[in-house]
Amino acid sequence: MKALVMQGLGNVEFMDKPVPDPGPNDAIVKMTRALVGTSDVHALKGALGDRYGLTLGHEAVGVVAKLGSEVLGFDEGDRVAVNAITPYFHCENCQRGFTSQCGTMLGGWKYVNDASVNLTPIPPTISNDIAVYACHMLSTGFMGAEHANIPLGGTVAIFAQGQSD
Repeated sequence: MKALVMQGLGNVEFMDKPVPDPGPNDAIVKMTRALVGTSDVHALKGALGDRYGLTLGHEAVGVVAKLGSEVLGFDEGDRVAVNAITPYFHCENCQRGFTSQCGTMLGGWKYVNDASVNLTPIPPTISNDIAVYACHMLSTGFMGAEHANIPLGGTVAIFAQGQSD
């Protein structure tokens, strides 16, 4: 498969990688749309250290290509959205509500390791171009609202949104 990978600080390229076999709770999703997000930019700037062969673009929608033997609720061929963070929800950090820190700092930034809880079916009326935005941008906003205890229908003001380099 072709993958966009980090090849050292500030360097990216496409490379061929083998398609892995899923573990019992895993799914292999053939991406049809993916976004390169801020976490990928941070990785390229050194947030995860100097990495070679690190696949980027973890916010994606696609088609389930292979399923592990224990995955429930999905079939091969289903169109799905994959959230930017795919925790397994059993560790202490997840239980405390910090799913992006699954297992360890930034540990939730993985590919689909517990498909039954980390995949979402895409309705046929929603295009991949639209659905992909729910994989990170929309879910990040919801997580922020949950952590801030903003009730449904609540009002907030956002000042100085964004980042400047």
